[in-house]
Amino acid sequence: MRPTDTTALVAGGTRGAGRGIATELGATGATVYVTGRTTRESRSDLDRPETIEDTAELVTKAGGTGIPVRCDHSEPEQVRALIERIGADHGRLDLLVNDVWGGDALTEWDSRLWEHDLGNGLKLLHRAVDTHIITSHFALPLMIRRGRGLVVEITDGTERFVDEMLDGYRGAFFYDLAKQSVIRLARNQAAELRPHGVAALALTPGFLRSEAMLELFGITEANWRDGAAKDPHFAQSETPAYIGRAVAALAADPDIMAKSGGSYDTGELAKEYGFTDVNGTQPDFAAYYRDFLAASKGDAEDS
Repeated sequence: MRPTDTTALVAGGTRGAGRGIATELGATGATVYVTGRTTRESRSDLDRPETIEDTAELVTKAGGTGIPVRCDHSEPEQVRALIERIGADHGRLDLLVNDVWGGDALTEWDSRLWEHDLGNGLKLLHRAVDTHIITSHFALPLMIRRGRGLVVEITDGTERFVDEMLDGYRGAFFYDLAKQSVIRLARNQAAELRPHGVAALALTPGFLRSEAMLELFGITEANWRDGAAKDPHFAQSETPAYIGRAVAALAADPDIMAKSGGSYDTGELAKEYGFTDVNGTQPDFAAYYRDFLAASKGDAEDS
């Protein structure tokens, strides 16, 4: 597909990676449906100020057409209505980005499975996994009937990164299960969609400078480098635009079926497709962290 011809749905496009993806798709001239639960009239229980209308305006300002639609992707009937609207308005869906998350406040990093609040854990899985399944269930027929399209599942870490650098575990039971499940969702969809010419893959950012992360570090995008004083790894962070440019490059790849079923990170795709972050650099957090762990292991062996 050519980016300028793209009709896209960014599910969970209110902020963070979703906002960056929607905006960069707008820069290609795409029509982007931006969905989420926070509007200018009401906030979700996350109580963040960013809205779907704000994101849609950024899409239009970038050169595309941004269409905000309030949708709780955990509610099948709301998703059904959304997809029916896209079908009625455009008769097609070229790109689905499943970026619904909402699990940060529900993750208990210091608790093991038997200690973790069970309600929070199950709610996290419902928000982070069930929403993706529900959305794909209704959206995929729009792609299948055209025999083309791309599903991008946004996650945290590739299979290789988690296995090789995190010893196969992200540090919290429900968080790990959610993020690993999303990677598996991409693989399973790829298997079922391949006969129909539709691709599906998982994509992860590196150390993402989302709105919430900037607030956590007490900085802004203008002085983001100051965050390295709190965490030296932050010097290798990236803006949400970076993953947005990764998605735009994937959507424009005529050989995208060759990537279907895989899990990829922004750094490796930047090298392959030649895009950069907004400051002209190509952050590669996976490569950086691999080198960091190797150096740390070497220091430990020498001591």
